[in-house]
Amino acid sequence: MSTYVLYNPFAGNNTCEASSTKLNEILSGEELIFRSMVDIADYRSFFDGLKADDKVILCGGDGTLNRFVNAVADVDITNEILYYGVGSGNDFLHDLNKEKGAKPFPINDIISELPEVTINGKTSRFINAIGFGIDGYCCEVGDEVRKKSNGKPVNYTPIAIKGVLGGYKPVNAVIMVDGEERHYRKVWLAPSMHGRYYGGGMQAAPTQNRSDPEGRLSLVVWHDSSWLKTLLVFPSIFKGKHVSHTECLDIIAAHEVTVRFDRPCALQIDGETVLGVTEYSVKSKAKVKQDNAAKEAATV
Repeated sequence: MSTYVLYNPFAGNNTCEASSTKLNEILSGEELIFRSMVDIADYRSFFDGLKADDKVILCGGDGTLNRFVNAVADVDITNEILYYGVGSGNDFLHDLNKEKGAKPFPINDIISELPEVTINGKTSRFINAIGFGIDGYCCEVGDEVRKKSNGKPVNYTPIAIKGVLGGYKPVNAVIMVDGEERHYRKVWLAPSMHGRYYGGGMQAAPTQNRSDPEGRLSLVVWHDSSWLKTLLVFPSIFKGKHVSHTECLDIIAAHEVTVRFDRPCALQIDGETVLGVTEYSVKSKAKVKQDNAAKEAATV
């Protein structure tokens, strides 16, 4: 039996390769084979080349997980997959009440059924959340700062403050929630959450449960709030205390959500930025499973 450590060299602000070597101590006695995920062009061929009892450890952060689950979406994986979280945000770890650098743990069940997002006709799976609004703005500006600083860590707090003070302009939105149309004014953010956390520690949906028996998502809409009130309340999102402001926050459990803004904005998928988006649609993992079952039945 061999254990393959697949590391993302760009994760953790380019520190992942060095961080992955700590597994030699954590898993002393195991035969570890280290491979950069950048060098794997075909995951089907990679898994076909493994023995039945070989294990795979993914080493990286939320973005690493996102890229992996989409790269293997059509691959039948029978080997055990574990996760060693050493990214910069680690919202997936926080949602599971684990810390950065925690001992690798199995994630086969977690990644086998995931929600999907469709943007501009392209559908992909996601681990934590789809962010749309000032959160997408922060990712857009953060990417620009990172490029200018040669990959150094980005402090998103001043970026968010800059956004509230005028960098980001609230939008009007039409949102479909399980077939019901809702209209919102002055929307600051409208993420769909599979986990509780996103954006490097924001607990946007404190009651969301990725293991919810009904497999639902949580739509969070921050609306009709002045810039001053938003500035005062925003820090409380890191503790999940923002939810007490029901006059400007709606949190809705749903299986299908479509968010349409009245002007293009940046959007983020597990921390990966997509620019110039006016609309996204998501399906909960339960809805995805239901639709796939219906497609299979139709082909019989």
